[in-house]
Amino acid sequence: MELHAKVTRVALIGAGAVGSSFAYQMTTAGLCEELVIIDVNKAKAEGEAMDLNHGTPFSSSPMRIWAGDYGDCKDAEVIVITAGAPQKPGETRLDLVAKNALIMKEMMRQIMESGFDGIIVVASNPVDIMAHLAWKYSGLPKSRVFGSGTVLDTARLRQMLGEYFNIDSRNAHAYILGEHGDTEFAAWSNSRIYGKTIDELLAEDDRYSQKDLDQIYINVRDAAYHIIERKGATYYAIGLGLVRIVRAILGNENCLLTVGAHVDGQYGISGIHIGVPAVINRQGVREVIEVSLTDEELKKFHHSAEVLRQTMEPVLR
Repeated sequence: MELHAKVTRVALIGAGAVGSSFAYQMTTAGLCEELVIIDVNKAKAEGEAMDLNHGTPFSSSPMRIWAGDYGDCKDAEVIVITAGAPQKPGETRLDLVAKNALIMKEMMRQIMESGFDGIIVVASNPVDIMAHLAWKYSGLPKSRVFGSGTVLDTARLRQMLGEYFNIDSRNAHAYILGEHGDTEFAAWSNSRIYGKTIDELLAEDDRYSQKDLDQIYINVRDAAYHIIERKGATYYAIGLGLVRIVRAILGNENCLLTVGAHVDGQYGISGIHIGVPAVINRQGVREVIEVSLTDEELKKFHHSAEVLRQTMEPVLR
């Protein structure tokens, strides 16, 4: 009897700039054997699949890529959702709530009708609210539906801190927590550079200042606005961030990433999805990690959660 090994399938819903960037980077990552692209604009999905397929002779491992439909979600281990109305110049992520909530509800209906029983990673904005709605509409366990959260914001912070402190950004250990948006905050008290706390570095070297760090935080918080103003959208870095999350899932890595996970009392917050450090593995969010924060940072965290809660409330009625 001929045996066929089960192939790993990832489904991408949304062939816009973010989705296409993610798909391209997946072709070089060697994480799965199958990538199906689903979009309301079937011709766009077909074009992306054709273009990506033409590059497979140069990729690290074989991959089947095609434009499919929601029925193809059934055999997917991970679904990455980037579909939704894009953020326009001058528009906040939270302005997108009403129109993207309707899109999310219909997507979840079709995904679950396919028989899907894997992990859903949401990147559509406002991502924390869209991840919560995806979980609510899907009926899946909260550990298996989460958003990209502050993965990108944390990467931006580490890149800028790497430049400032002249160290590899991968060794700049710092987190952005809270909403992926205007109320996010830098958890400075939990940051480590050269193995030292921020306070230790500021005390021993007058080249560094809290004023500079505060400006770095502002640049991180407002980075999307700056990029959108210059090129219309952000997509390369979040595409890489999504690949990093998928790698952690499929590789069962048990690694710490600041995703938009469901919280149940951690940090004194419950009943929403929000950017927190979480351990990611083949089951999705294994656990949310509570890092030590100052009273002022906790206050910022609670404010961020309340803004998300109030913004989401109208679409949950």
